[in-house]
Amino acid sequence: MAGSTVKTVHDIFQSMESGPTGASSNATAQAWLEHHSRSLGLFIDGKFVCPSDRQSVSLTDSKGDMVCSTVCAVEEDVSQCVSSAVGGYKAWSGLTCYQRAKVLLRAVSVLGQHGQCVSELGELCGASCSPSTLVRLLQYYGGWAQLRDTLIADWTPLGVVAVVVSDDCSLYSLMLKVVPALAMGNSVIVVPGRSVAPAVLLLAQLFMGAGLPVGALNVLTGSDMSLGAKVAKSPSISYVTYSGNKQDGLTLCKATAGMGVALSVSPSIGATCPFIIFESADIDSAVDGVIETAFKKKREVHWVLCVQESVLDGVVARLRQRMAGMKCVALHSDGDRALVDAAVQGAQQQGATLVQSCSAPPSGAQYPPTVLCGAAPSSPFVVSPCPGPVLPLMSFRSNTEAVSLGNHSPHGQAASIWTEDLTLALETAKSLSVGSVWVNSHSVSDPCLPVSGHKDSGTCTDGGQEGLYQFLRQSSSSSLPRSSPVSIDYSKFGTAVCPAIIPGDSDSASAPKSYLQFVGGKACKSVSGCSVAVQSPGGEGVLAYCPDGGRKDVRNAVEAAVKVQPGWMKKSPSARAQSLYSLAKGLEAKRRDIAASITVQCMLSVDQAEKEVELSIARLTDWAAYCDKVQGGTLPVPQSGSALSYPEALGVVGVVLPDRNPLLSMVTLLGAAIATGNAIIMVPSEKYPLPALAFIQVLQSSDLPAGLVNVVTGSRDQVTAALANHSVIKAIWYWGSAEGCQYLQFTCTSPLKTLCLFCQEGKDGGKDWTQSHPSLLEEMWRNAVQWKSVWIPTA
Repeated sequence: MAGSTVKTVHDIFQSMESGPTGASSNATAQAWLEHHSRSLGLFIDGKFVCPSDRQSVSLTDSKGDMVCSTVCAVEEDVSQCVSSAVGGYKAWSGLTCYQRAKVLLRAVSVLGQHGQCVSELGELCGASCSPSTLVRLLQYYGGWAQLRDTLIADWTPLGVVAVVVSDDCSLYSLMLKVVPALAMGNSVIVVPGRSVAPAVLLLAQLFMGAGLPVGALNVLTGSDMSLGAKVAKSPSISYVTYSGNKQDGLTLCKATAGMGVALSVSPSIGATCPFIIFESADIDSAVDGVIETAFKKKREVHWVLCVQESVLDGVVARLRQRMAGMKCVALHSDGDRALVDAAVQGAQQQGATLVQSCSAPPSGAQYPPTVLCGAAPSSPFVVSPCPGPVLPLMSFRSNTEAVSLGNHSPHGQAASIWTEDLTLALETAKSLSVGSVWVNSHSVSDPCLPVSGHKDSGTCTDGGQEGLYQFLRQSSSSSLPRSSPVSIDYSKFGTAVCPAIIPGDSDSASAPKSYLQFVGGKACKSVSGCSVAVQSPGGEGVLAYCPDGGRKDVRNAVEAAVKVQPGWMKKSPSARAQSLYSLAKGLEAKRRDIAASITVQCMLSVDQAEKEVELSIARLTDWAAYCDKVQGGTLPVPQSGSALSYPEALGVVGVVLPDRNPLLSMVTLLGAAIATGNAIIMVPSEKYPLPALAFIQVLQSSDLPAGLVNVVTGSRDQVTAALANHSVIKAIWYWGSAEGCQYLQFTCTSPLKTLCLFCQEGKDGGKDWTQSHPSLLEEMWRNAVQWKSVWIPTA
């Protein structure tokens, strides 16, 4: 590349000069920027490269002064970067666990020497992050790098991982993905937002100085989210993970649909989080927490204050007292000021009263800290908070109402609970649909805490041991085949007219049998009343007729599942285990009928069919035994206090079943879903539906709650489209065509759904359902849960 530098990392460090002590609050960072002439290049192959013919973007500080400029990468840069990352992966993954851990722990020492520069650079660019926080991150995952092959056996690194963040994402959120990816042996390409780009480039330089192999960490800077899609397009990229605001995340999801690359999204910016104060709280401490998190800290999320009615007047009075004399808070732009003014005026028109620290200036990008008292959950300023120091306040009467208010938001990122009653705190934490709960505290973070985005707040888990698995794959599994997106009319996917018929009644013993689907605990016809013919494997004739299910059938199944799933999730693990053991016994009782359906449908011998039934019975008992064996626990946090982590059910899961081993694959996925507390809607293989339909007899005689397991048959594309467009379904596990995978990646973004996609064209997604290795069950189990962490401080 033209204009590339040739200095090594060692040369750069040797030539860096420290500013005079006390001369400037940012002397070290300014010296580093001046060394680069305030024009930061890309970091590729272990060195800075500054192409002379590239566009650049300028970064300014809070006063509007220029800090530096960064290069906008183009296709040529992406190609060179990916090539470097592939070589870096070979070198980095080829090291032993001890050697990789040694490099990460050496980076701790290097960061200790240059932590002041990292801190100052972050402050200049509006992306501050404490060096001690980064040190803790490196120490924690350095230990996991050492123990990978010991404690995470049978899992291998993915390869080249792309970490993409939006302009407003924090440095810590970015590094919470970069460091564990490196710890597991992957190479990483970082596509940072503008504010964190300088600090990330500096950290990449420091990591190289610690001994990271050339190419193991590369940084590409750009002007918008399109660069992330360009990186994902490369066939050498194994996984893309995103953190930042939701809108940029959705843009990346749609841009990468059909590329055959796995993508996870963590919308860490802009979520609405409840701050709940019970009457049993230390009111003074709670109000101090409100002031700090709502008005003094950089607001990455929007807080909504929920106060119990019995202490509402006291909380408001203390807020007035604490807010008195507070200065106006700077907004990002005059446009934000217009949004704040509109929100406050709208709130007053709806009857809200204001608590302000001072009068709002007539104009300018500043606004005083403001509390909007008397808000309603459906108010626009609660549903879509404005970007400023404005805090809606709602009241509640009972504990149940507090949980309802806390779960009213479509987001599920975090919550803060204030009470001296530990039982109440734990019950509320368990009931809130959020990934992090802080008791009598707020915004506590540590790398050991696993956090999953519940509801519309993400599709992956970051932090803790659980956060490592997104950067690993089961040794025997394969990834989606890489491809180029095909032209799809997303509005018409799954709407093609199928040759549906209404079979007439026949008394003939030789007439094909008409099957029913299973919805809400009852065998029933489809809403359309039509059926589709199931052809014999040789194509000689019709074996049977099955219902032609569609959108209305999925709607009915979801309604039934939603009613029963919360109660099923609250059942004890041992109770769920007993139901699965009972289901296995029911399958044992019907084994001859189901084996016969496999023989007829799949053209297998009687012995082969009976073997699949036997494996299916064993698989259900495996899941029954699994129910109460993995339940989270306490975490060794460095701060004073206790932290708990535990897995929770996703909710309602839609499963489009594979063709391969139609019974065994079905019970494997069914067991994974209900063992962890989910309800499930299964779509049998369009090619081999009869084993699943015969299994309905087992479900009818089981003690599973009606609606927990639903079976909807029909055209795969048609039912897939219905699952994708239902807002309640949280996750979809799909075995099907490349077009179906692309459709789901493009469509399942609002609300976000967790996707497990396998293209059947070729090797059936690489799943060998007959294997009994524990890693198969562990992989399925991890796909069926989301994690919650609860932080309880002590004196």
